[in-house]
Amino acid sequence: MAIRRTTVAAEHDDLAVLEHEARKRGVTLTQVLREAVQHEAQRLRDDAAPRFGIVRGDGDATRAIADDEQAPARQGAREL
Repeated sequence: MAIRRTTVAAEHDDLAVLEHEARKRGVTLTQVLREAVQHEAQRLRDDAAPRFGIVRGDGDATRAIADDEQAPARQGAREL
């Protein structure tokens, strides 16, 4: 993957934290920033991934189950 250079504006205190982390790990600030960008980009990709499911019924309980992607794992494979 090609690296693209850019300019980042950040609060002084935030950069100080990242500079401290870089010194502690023995890497450059650039490396710490690159990792932070990669982490955030992956989080955004994961959030944008489509989620599939089938929900039948109506009412608040059905909406709550549909919004909770872990519900099927907790409730088992029961029929609605």
